[in-house]
Amino acid sequence: MFRCCGVVPLLWKTLDKVVVGEKSDGGLRDILNLSADMYYSVQVGDTVFTVLKRYRNLQIIGSGAQGMVCSALDSNTGDKVAIKKLSRPFQNVTHAKRAFRELVLLKMVNHKNIIGLLNVFTPDRSYEEFQDLYLVTELMDASLVQVIQMDLDHERLSYLMYQMLCGVKHLHDAGIIHRDLKPSNIVVKSDCSLKILDFGLARTAGAAFMMTPYVVTRYYRAPEVILGMGYSENVDVWSVGCILGEMIRGSVMFPGTDHIDQWNKVTELLGTPSESFLSQLQPSVRMYCSSRPKQPGFSFEDLFPDDLFPPGNKTKADECRDLLSKMLVVDRSQRISVIEALHHPYIHVWYERSEVESIIPSKYDHSVDEKELTVEDWKRTIYQEVISYNNTNDIPKAVEGNGEINASSSSSSISSGIDSSKKKAKRKKREVQTGGGTLGSRIRQMIKGDEY
Repeated sequence: MFRCCGVVPLLWKTLDKVVVGEKSDGGLRDILNLSADMYYSVQVGDTVFTVLKRYRNLQIIGSGAQGMVCSALDSNTGDKVAIKKLSRPFQNVTHAKRAFRELVLLKMVNHKNIIGLLNVFTPDRSYEEFQDLYLVTELMDASLVQVIQMDLDHERLSYLMYQMLCGVKHLHDAGIIHRDLKPSNIVVKSDCSLKILDFGLARTAGAAFMMTPYVVTRYYRAPEVILGMGYSENVDVWSVGCILGEMIRGSVMFPGTDHIDQWNKVTELLGTPSESFLSQLQPSVRMYCSSRPKQPGFSFEDLFPDDLFPPGNKTKADECRDLLSKMLVVDRSQRISVIEALHHPYIHVWYERSEVESIIPSKYDHSVDEKELTVEDWKRTIYQEVISYNNTNDIPKAVEGNGEINASSSSSSISSGIDSSKKKAKRKKREVQTGGGTLGSRIRQMIKGDEY
């Protein structure tokens, strides 16, 4: 966690209104037409943020290779938001393509369990000057990194997993594989609501490209990713299973020290896979895997004994173990799908059609991922996306409820003939969302000091 750093105002920018003409090659025309005096600069830690004046009280809440994130108060709405400044988005092609993916996917998806994009802007006056990109999203209270250390009952644990799977399904419906699901990319509020964030590594299902193993944070990589087999949507199911296992055990499931050791950790716990699975591997990979001592692995009863679960409900513990045994399957062809997981008894108690079968977003154009573009090409494309967003949303953006379907409105749309088990599930959901119990109270305590 990050302590809030001091934020020191540097200067107020007072510049002429931006009016940029056409490029001589018939290219981009700047139609943002934002007055430059709408921005000001502040020092946040060791980074300068130049943001719209509507965003006040910037405080650092996280940083990494992808950029720095600050919390801020939106003086237009009175809401707290998160502002992410992308780190050197045009340093190279990889950075530029990652920035494009994150921006486009945030613009495209719209689901209550996926972080919502509230604004996107650049203070740079023209395409030629374009270097800094800021994404404004909803601000949550904590990440699962903090929640993992809490003792959760089955209701809250299964409800968090249900929401995670709903968000993943929505991504998959759009043809998007997240590829980097991990506790730090899952955020929650004290009412137990959950959202998935960070789409910089996301890619589309079925795209014709070599799928690199260096995509998911090592601990949460599926076996097919580790072994360079290529992958499909249920690569995300493995990551969700790793997260669920970590929440129960209180420690990382497969803490590999490097790429090879990651595979060794998987086989030590789950056992050496069958010869039919090994036969699918590339010769050099198969040779290594076959040369390793045969591992019997452990049963899921041994990996997740009763004393790791909340006491008093053996049935729920058994259901959770069964779900894990279907998610953490080395052979992807035998692994449970997202929709199958949502229908699993441990999860299905929360099932609401309006949440699971939400409006399907338009499919992401995966052909963009396959294009060999230069940094300047990506820069131009991203700049056009920023212009498109601002034209469509008419900054300052004002969308009631951030385009989300909240629990109460989605519940009211359910037919009056809903069965008693669904009614019971909704009552439980309302109870969970009141913030009572371990999760709500401990997150509220955490908010008083640090944010995620």
